[in-house]
This record gives sequence, structure tokens and C-alpha cells, in this order.
Amino acid sequence: MKSYPIIASVTKEEQFAHVLESDVERVNLMTGHIGNLESYITKLHDWGKQVYVHIEMIAGLGRDAHTVAYLRDKFQADGIITTKSNIITAAKQSNLRTIQRIFAIDTAAIHTAVRMINNTNPDEVELMPGLMPRVTQEVKGMIKQPLIVGGLIRHEEEIVAALASGADFISSGDPFMWRHAMTSKTRVQ
Repeated sequence: MKSYPIIASVTKEEQFAHVLESDVERVNLMTGHIGNLESYITKLHDWGKQVYVHIEMIAGLGRDAHTVAYLRDKFQADGIITTKSNIITAAKQSNLRTIQRIFAIDTAAIHTAVRMINNTNPDEVELMPGLMPRVTQEVKGMIKQPLIVGGLIRHEEEIVAALASGADFISSGDPFMWRHAMTSKTRVQ
């Protein structure tokens, strides 16, 4: 397998050791609780990784502007991931990078998501599931942000198809995929 622009989605605590040893430069942290969040982020930073915290997936976190400020000030998160437009707005006001996560369940959901994206202007958009080249291409044509696709991607040909359809990054919770992450050193060569 060649190298690809892969973002690690850490969805289980057992994956933590694997992500530290991987070449991924960005981690979407989607496991843990408020009691271990600081140690996770600190350790990931110590290993040179950027950390985006999925607010809805970390136990014990609120869903408001105070939580966003706490993530920035106390935990030093590099950014947040959320499905909520009010959290995107709060994070942008707190100078945190933002990923708006959307789900393509039907045409109406996509159009609603694009309106939300245009209103909140997140830094990046994550489209789920990632196994829809036509939908990836359509969404990429409707937004100006970099597009991350994730969910259900398990094979190299699926990565290639997603990237060919306009995805800028692939998010994956599979440690095998992380071993094939493109690094900034790889891109420079």
C-alpha cells in the first residue's frame, strides 16, 4: 500500500498505543472521558500529533461554548469535531480549528448540511460514510473547505476512489491504515 493523507480516528482506548507509533500527524479523538482527556491530548502532542476532539463522543463534556473554551484553555486541543453548528460557531470564536461532521443519508440531508456549512464556515468538513464517490464529488463541488471522508473505508482501492472523487483526507479507525499515512516529510519529497 502506498502513502495516503490519512487522519487517525481513535474510537477505542485500545487504539491509543497504535496511534502513537503511527506516522499519522492528525488524530480525531473520539474516545475517553473528561478524566483522561488531558493525558491523552498531552501524550499525543508529545508524539508530535495534532488533536481534534469530537465533542459528542467524549464522556463528561458539555455541548456549549464553555466546553469549547475549556478544551482550548485546559486541554490545549488543536481543534474540535462536531455535528452541531452552534459548537462550530463557538469554536471559531475561541480560535479553535473546526471540522463539521455531516452524514449523507439522503439528498435532503446533504442540502441541509451544505446550508449549515455555508452559514458556519467550518475549517474542514467530514463526510460520512466515505464509500460514496459520486456523493463525495457532489459535496466537494458544493463547499469550499477541505473535505475529509470516513466510515466504512477498508481497502486501498476505496481510498484511491475517495481521493479521486475529491476527498482531501481519509479518516480511519483502522490501525492498519494508519501505517500508510502520508507525512509532511513524504509530501515534500
